[in-house]
Amino acid sequence: MSAYMYERLSAQDNSFLVSEQPNMPLHVGGVAIYQLGEMANALGGVDIRKFRLALEAQLHRIPRYRQKLAWTPLENRPVWVDDPSFNLDYHVRHTALPRPGDLEALKNLTARIMTRPLDRSRPLWEMWLIEGLGEDRFAVVNKIHHCMVDGASGSDIAQILMSATPEYDLGEPVPYLPRNAPGRAELLFDAAKRLALAPIDALGRLGHFARETPNLGTEVAARVRALLDLTGNILTPSSETPLNGPLGPHRRVDWLTLPLDEVKRVRRTLGCTVNDVILATVTGAVRLYLDRRGVRPAEIDFRVTAPVNVRSDAEQGRLGNRVSAWILRLPLDEKDPGEMVRRLNLETRARKESRQALGVDLLMQAAEYAPPALMAFGARAAAGPVNMIVTNVPGPQFPLYMLGAKLEELHPLVPLLDGTGLGIALFSYDGKVHVGLNADYDLVPDLGAFTAFFAQAFFALQDAVGPSRIPARPPLGRSASPRVPARDRAVEEEPVSIAAASPMPG
Repeated sequence: MSAYMYERLSAQDNSFLVSEQPNMPLHVGGVAIYQLGEMANALGGVDIRKFRLALEAQLHRIPRYRQKLAWTPLENRPVWVDDPSFNLDYHVRHTALPRPGDLEALKNLTARIMTRPLDRSRPLWEMWLIEGLGEDRFAVVNKIHHCMVDGASGSDIAQILMSATPEYDLGEPVPYLPRNAPGRAELLFDAAKRLALAPIDALGRLGHFARETPNLGTEVAARVRALLDLTGNILTPSSETPLNGPLGPHRRVDWLTLPLDEVKRVRRTLGCTVNDVILATVTGAVRLYLDRRGVRPAEIDFRVTAPVNVRSDAEQGRLGNRVSAWILRLPLDEKDPGEMVRRLNLETRARKESRQALGVDLLMQAAEYAPPALMAFGARAAAGPVNMIVTNVPGPQFPLYMLGAKLEELHPLVPLLDGTGLGIALFSYDGKVHVGLNADYDLVPDLGAFTAFFAQAFFALQDAVGPSRIPARPPLGRSASPRVPARDRAVEEEPVSIAAASPMPG
């Protein structure tokens, strides 16, 4: 059979399919807010026709957007095949917010969009153009299944569809000629051949690893330690918290914006990394939120999984997943933000030195030869018993435009893992850090309070390192609308007294 007719999903890509549940859709998303600019039509709305034409002209650059899933007989593994019935109008949706359009209405609509699972009989993505936002702005909500992209490759796709200047050329669409999908007999033959050759392939990979690894003993020892560390996390349950429990079918969405210069100022002063600052902000927010829900944070073993990009230079720009993860314990027993950062920095350094990310990577490599039932178990094991997912993706630090419309904000949304009621995703763009919060509707009924606590935790870090050169605390940006119920406003407005933090060792 001709190999060009389909492409097999990797074990890691497939893990997001086998792990998906009715109340746990595993698509990633994002909310992009644009200035209307040249995307305005004659009536002041969004020119959907221009958008569709521009997208159609770019689809040949991302062929996965016109492919759907098929399954091999015998081993029941998914493959990508061209969709002969591809219809762009199905995937590009156009709607408007009820008047008066505001951010609250956009967040509610985004939550409803993110709640619905994608149709597996079609290419696994949707784009929603939403007008009526007010202030001459509109939004685009992207939704794409995690089996197609991870955070890094998803960022690349967003940049492919935009440009660094307001000038644009709609271009001409390249004719779409779907390739013939393989028949059942062809897929069966190929699956049987692959199963028969799997032991030889595995031995070949081991031989290549042994030949190409200068310090074989050191590398093997690192992998054994990583697997033991992963096993230890799997066997030790994390604490139960109000943020955790069975997921329901509905979601809440919120977001806020932080100034990247201030994040970097905190990083420089404390001698840590941007990720350490982010994790400390998450820690502070979780502390405040658990206290609000009547839980003593100091008694909680709270773990987050932090995805780690393991994509090589040769793999940059490719679709699919090349990601591992760290499992980190947040120091909820620590009140001082500076000390909080120091402890997190020590833990992230230890993860780097122990190369913990190898554990998940090895598990996914082994899963290439495992049946789907074991793959589902492996995917759950790789996620580990955690309380939350926190992912941070760096983006371009210059403005982007879509058909002349300037991108103001891009808030990513990460899917919820089994039992985790809140996921936090961050994306840095053009001098700002955009924070997207995706939460279970019932587990986190007061998501606005958590958003406010997130902002308060970051302000505490700013206070810990001393005043900046600018006279006033930087605003959160107009997308940040932390809402704290009236009974909790005293907490938000009360000054935070924090001891000065000492710089951390480099």
